Amino acid sequence: MGHKPFLCLAVLWAFAAPIAFAQAQFVSQYSQQTAGNPPQFRGVDFNRLNDDALTWLDGLIRIDTSTPANELAAAKYLASILQKEGIPAEVDQNPSGGGVLIARLAASPFPDPARALLLIGDLYNAPADRSRWQVDPFGAVLQNGYLYGRGTVSGKCMVAAEVAVLIALKRSNAQLSRDIILLADGGEEQGQPGMRFVVENYWQKIAAGFALNEGGSVVLNNGKVQYVGVQSAEKVPAQIVLTAKGSSSPAGVPSPDNAVFSLAAALDKIAGYKAPFRLTPITEAYFEQLSLVEDPSIGKWMNVLDSPVRGDLALEKVAAANPVWNAMLRDTIAPTSLRTETSGDVPAQAQVTLDIGLLPGDSVDSIVLGLKQAVNNPAISFSSSTSIGEAAPSSSLTSDLFKTIQQATQEEFPNVAVIPVMSPEATASAYLRLRNVQAYGLRPFPLSVQDAARTRGDNERIPLDSLRTGLEYLFRVVSQFATEK
Repeated sequence: MGHKPFLCLAVLWAFAAPIAFAQAQFVSQYSQQTAGNPPQFRGVDFNRLNDDALTWLDGLIRIDTSTPANELAAAKYLASILQKEGIPAEVDQNPSGGGVLIARLAASPFPDPARALLLIGDLYNAPADRSRWQVDPFGAVLQNGYLYGRGTVSGKCMVAAEVAVLIALKRSNAQLSRDIILLADGGEEQGQPGMRFVVENYWQKIAAGFALNEGGSVVLNNGKVQYVGVQSAEKVPAQIVLTAKGSSSPAGVPSPDNAVFSLAAALDKIAGYKAPFRLTPITEAYFEQLSLVEDPSIGKWMNVLDSPVRGDLALEKVAAANPVWNAMLRDTIAPTSLRTETSGDVPAQAQVTLDIGLLPGDSVDSIVLGLKQAVNNPAISFSSSTSIGEAAPSSSLTSDLFKTIQQATQEEFPNVAVIPVMSPEATASAYLRLRNVQAYGLRPFPLSVQDAARTRGDNERIPLDSLRTGLEYLFRVVSQFATEK
């Protein structure tokens, strides 16, 4: 009995030592490949911080957070890092078993939520089929100047960078002018409670006037930063369910009113339906500024989107050039699931779910009306719902935080434009904007279109230089916004 504590310690050491050894080798390789970067900024040793951030990121990547239990493990892992550095951090468990991490660097004993800055990180990673990867997706593999691993682009790099920024400010004894709060949870994926749950249950702990989240981009083109996109608005998610009913019958003697055929005919008509174009203030500003840095062959059309003479043609040209631009210019419709009875006979009912992306201010009812007219079949019924309930307002393009992003961008990437973006997909920022938080999406790592396209895909990876640059850029933004001038 007296030997059990020693045995437990031995088992823990046997499990932890290989990981620690792998992380030490990982950081050593990384340091060799990033030598020559400026080591100091605002009293922060970025060589040391970079190595530490890579160690923490290595540990995150090795946790497959596609399940709530492992999300909780990742939250506890990050909390232990923060607590070791003297930063108060707590972890709670949400109803699905995932983790909610909240940490705070306080500017004073008396919090001022209206001034506080909230940093948001996503712990979830999409599942990875190891057979489709050239490396272990959870091995944090360094290869040819890239870090490979699930979550390197889709969330975990951002969380690691946010943790590193908090720790850098703590180590440098920065004089804060406002509280900085870190929130990391699993998002809305896989039916998780997500930000709505956090806002409803932890608002007193995360209340803030400003927030930084994912959703933006630092776009590389031919090895140079082309522009910085800052997510300032987003579309509203909704769903429409179409139900076709017919007569059930044996498969060998099918009835003429076949529900599946009726639904297929309806989908064929919906495939040809296009919602009208509409420019919002954010998308108008986006395309106006993007026209200055895009290829002139498409930039000339972006510049006349609101023209009374050429606007209609310009909208068609821009929408056809890029599916993301198309989604920013109109409501979109995408079938995501089909359901029928599974008895083996001809089913009496068939259903399809359509995911709808609504421009702010548009109503799902208008889409239902348009689809009913296109389908023109009274045997098809329609029902609709929205997950948020109302459109979140856009964040201000003149707020102190947006101005700080602009200033920090000019320091990190001279002469590069900061362009406001409306994301085609919903993010956690919507729930914050509904609470009057000035929330912005800023993924600080410079990425080419090709590398960004690997997000949640096979062989997801991020350039090592982009990791270092993104860490420095995020630190510039946060430190300039939240420290005494």
